[in-house]
Amino acid sequence: MIQKKVKLTGREKSELIIEGIVTVVIMVLLNFAVLVLITQVLNRSPQVQDGIWLLKIGLNQNNTLQLWSWQWLFIFLMIIFDAIVVWWRLIRRYHQIQMRHVIAELHYIADGHLGHRIPFLVKTDLQKVIDSINALVDSTVQSMDEERQIEKSKDELISNVSHDIRTPLTSIIGYLGLIEDRQYHSEEELLKFSHTAYVKSKQMKVLVDDLFEYTKVRQNGTRLNTTEFSLTNLLEQLAASFELEAEKKHIDIDVRTTPSPLVMTADPEKLVRVFNNLLVNGLKYGQGATHIWLTAQQVGNEVIIKVSNDGAEIPNDSLSHLFDRFYRVEESRSQETGGSGLGLAIAQSIVALHGGYIYATSDAKMTSFVIYLPAAPGKKVAKPAAIQAAEKTQKKKAGTPEHATA
Repeated sequence: MIQKKVKLTGREKSELIIEGIVTVVIMVLLNFAVLVLITQVLNRSPQVQDGIWLLKIGLNQNNTLQLWSWQWLFIFLMIIFDAIVVWWRLIRRYHQIQMRHVIAELHYIADGHLGHRIPFLVKTDLQKVIDSINALVDSTVQSMDEERQIEKSKDELISNVSHDIRTPLTSIIGYLGLIEDRQYHSEEELLKFSHTAYVKSKQMKVLVDDLFEYTKVRQNGTRLNTTEFSLTNLLEQLAASFELEAEKKHIDIDVRTTPSPLVMTADPEKLVRVFNNLLVNGLKYGQGATHIWLTAQQVGNEVIIKVSNDGAEIPNDSLSHLFDRFYRVEESRSQETGGSGLGLAIAQSIVALHGGYIYATSDAKMTSFVIYLPAAPGKKVAKPAAIQAAEKTQKKKAGTPEHATA
């Protein structure tokens, strides 16, 4: 926003001129009144006249300064005093006019023009008021945008949940209806109908459980049950629990930590949910993968964890949306691999609760989910350079200046 000086209208300039003329007239009358008062005092007080006569004699004898010099000095001081008063009155009136302009701008903003800002640049404390008003409007607009985004997010959540629940629920009702109406021709077909209804019920349960977990970790005031534990042992136990499923897909899971064992303080139960979601994601969507690597390294007060696989590359356009609720890469939307779409959003929320960050990278060789966590609770890690670069790219695409705040 370009700031400028208050531009006076013709009427306001006339107001200043009239103010100056009126002040000059008042000061002339005041000076005349003072002169008359002094004259009357001199004429009515012999003692004062005698004192002035002695002063004249003394000045003439000393030949230092004539009386007329004192008279001119008095007149000069009166002129300076009058000029100061006139200037003060004009400045005071000018500041009042500036205030009127600011109030008019404020009323314009209050009428609903929230994109407008007070553009004036003044040299008084009024500038602090202008800057505060502009900052307040910026904060209000940001809060309103966030509120709209929350409402939009709630609507999308309800819509997505309704859609994802309705699809398996329709199948369940349909197959149970066939069983209820005895629309099967053999016991094998009956078992097929009941099995399909059972599978769809399990899909609904996964969605409901994930939705419950997501809302739970997103609530304000959610507490972490932190304890000191070995991250190395936790990752090894997770790898062992997924070993059978990985063998079916001919995938090897490798765990490496530096140092070994790597000990940290966090909420192990919630972190298990994070790593579990990332492993499930790798096994489901890592098409063509032969390895999954779980690596962790302590760097200073931070722990950097990577869950990587050598499967198919994730498109760049999808990387920035992976952690959005219900988002799935389009090629993976199938009944065979499709999950609730909340797994990565839950993982991001849990990592954020710990004061950390998570992001994804992908190329033709490797797809990795990178997690930064503080080694001890109560601290927050610095934002990784990869996330900062992604945010700058998004702001450039949206046309937002890099220095603007979110």
